[in-house]
Amino acid sequence: MLLFIVFAPLVTALLILSGAPGRVTALFGSAATAIATFTALFRYDPVPGGFQFVSSLTISESWRIHFLLGADGLSLIMLVLAALVLFCAVWFTQPVGKSERLFYACLLLLGGGAIGAFASLDLFFFYAFHEIALIPTFFLIGIWGTGNRFAAAWKVTIYLALGSFVLLLGLILLYRSVPVTARSFDLRVLQSAAAAGGIAPAAQNTIFLLLLIGFGVLISLFPFHNWAPEAYASAPAPAAMLHAGVLKKFGLYGLLRIALPLLPEGARHWSWLLLVLLSGNIIYVGLVTLAQKRLDWMLGYSSVMHMGYIFLGIASANLIGLNGAAVLMFAHGISIALLFALAGEIRRRTGTLAFSDLGGLGKVMPFAGFAFGVAAFAAIGLPGFANFAAEVMVFFGAFRVGADLQGLHFFQVTTVLALWGVVISAVYLLRAYRSIFMGAPNDKWNALPDLAGALRIPVILLITATLIVGFFPNTALRVLRPTFPATVAESAP
Repeated sequence: MLLFIVFAPLVTALLILSGAPGRVTALFGSAATAIATFTALFRYDPVPGGFQFVSSLTISESWRIHFLLGADGLSLIMLVLAALVLFCAVWFTQPVGKSERLFYACLLLLGGGAIGAFASLDLFFFYAFHEIALIPTFFLIGIWGTGNRFAAAWKVTIYLALGSFVLLLGLILLYRSVPVTARSFDLRVLQSAAAAGGIAPAAQNTIFLLLLIGFGVLISLFPFHNWAPEAYASAPAPAAMLHAGVLKKFGLYGLLRIALPLLPEGARHWSWLLLVLLSGNIIYVGLVTLAQKRLDWMLGYSSVMHMGYIFLGIASANLIGLNGAAVLMFAHGISIALLFALAGEIRRRTGTLAFSDLGGLGKVMPFAGFAFGVAAFAAIGLPGFANFAAEVMVFFGAFRVGADLQGLHFFQVTTVLALWGVVISAVYLLRAYRSIFMGAPNDKWNALPDLAGALRIPVILLITATLIVGFFPNTALRVLRPTFPATVAESAP
């Protein structure tokens, strides 16, 4: 099943490049991927937990490289996110104008690369699939982007290439730090070796720092965040949906899958640094987001800001915090994908996303106004949405670290600061909603069409996903629970 999920979007991209109809083929391939992913989610047995649907193919025995796929609760949550957002991004794609087949192929390669990384149990392919996803990002922004798209395409490519290089150094050092008899690219073998004390604490400190920087650049961890807002503002809406909603979670997934369970001493040693940097994501980037005058730039900075909450859950390294971080990865991916999709439709209809040029669109685009309001409420973290359930777990998980000590612990101080980020989010998102949809409409927008019936389907799918997890968070926690206990035991500060 995982073989089909991983290769369906990649094979579909090749078919399109070979001459198959772009939109119809892409919709069929992404829909088949989504259906298979949800089937795997329902077939997963959380009682034994662990990796299921495992398949393996030996590539090089001498180099110990195997094409190895498997999924546990964390992998499945990310696969569902990737498949759902990929399907909605393809559906939201409007007439491209030039090289339509290449556009759809790039979307599928971007989504397929992320899916392959989330499903890989081999470090080599875990890294390789992510690199596959980076290549179409350059073309999507450079060819079909807006604004200063060439500069944005090169900027994101250079930043992410440097981050990938640092990450590669960390992964190589991790491999070589394991005893020779236990060296393997298989994550399960590496986890067993780490649990047996196979990686020295001093080596863990160095490797964890490299992984934190490498993954951090890919996630837009402060101060390595400068590439993300411009890239998302310049990218076409479907590409922004996939990159901000899905591919950016690769680094967070890597920290949860590799860094914490394999390098617990390193995680403890550098927890203070992670707390300082994530505070920059939440407070500094949040204040920068307040100053934005355009919706696309505001959403780009908002995506960077909300990474800080997920980092906070990861830094707590306890069960409630890690579960909260995993659910928030899913919740943020859904809400930011929906916001970028709606922003793209507004730009396509009006030709602008400047707040000063818009206003009163709620009267001519009522469904779009309703959907944007729901997505904004979800991103803010109102009760009933998946973001709220996840953020509550993150805040409780982080605040309980050091609760048995006298006075305020560094984690508790950081959690209090992070709570102010919720207020900042509410201010800039509600102000954006007011600027775009409230007030008297400009005369030139009176004839704007609302979202058509077909475009409402992906909107409803994304809203339904965040509401289901928001009202019934156990739908996600049920499969996540077996994932983190060993990590918690080893990595708790």
